[in-house]
Amino acid sequence: MSELGLTLARLAFLGLLWLFVLATVLVLRRDLTQPAEARPIALGRAPRQPKPAKVPRAKGAKVRGSKLIITDGALAGTVIPLATADVTIGRAADSTVVVEDDYASSRHTRVFNVDGVWMVEDLGSTNGTWIDRTRITSPTALPVGVPLRVGRTTLQLQK
Repeated sequence: MSELGLTLARLAFLGLLWLFVLATVLVLRRDLTQPAEARPIALGRAPRQPKPAKVPRAKGAKVRGSKLIITDGALAGTVIPLATADVTIGRAADSTVVVEDDYASSRHTRVFNVDGVWMVEDLGSTNGTWIDRTRITSPTALPVGVPLRVGRTTLQLQK
């Protein structure tokens, strides 16, 4: 191989290495940045409360589940009775449901009651909260029998 060809091959290899390093840095930067709702609040400003999503319902119909059942994950088979209090799910010891899962955040998601309808809110988790196959970005109604995924743990609201 000629000296020119060898020099060009070395430069091409060096360029590929730099592209790999740049791509790695961009992926790490994207993974490490916090979503806007997870950033600390500046002093002197009141926190913005997200509005619960409106839930379309038939007149007089109350869609009320009475329990959350963990259907998949380390705690499969666990039943969490629902009252009027919020249920928090995450790795933190003070969560209502403590999941030992590397894909769950410390304070991952919250399940709460609004006018007889159970709502789910993602608390700025890294891997997101999923209802069926849809990632939620705002408080969303949790239908009965539809899977709620937090990390590798799957829950269902049941009557």
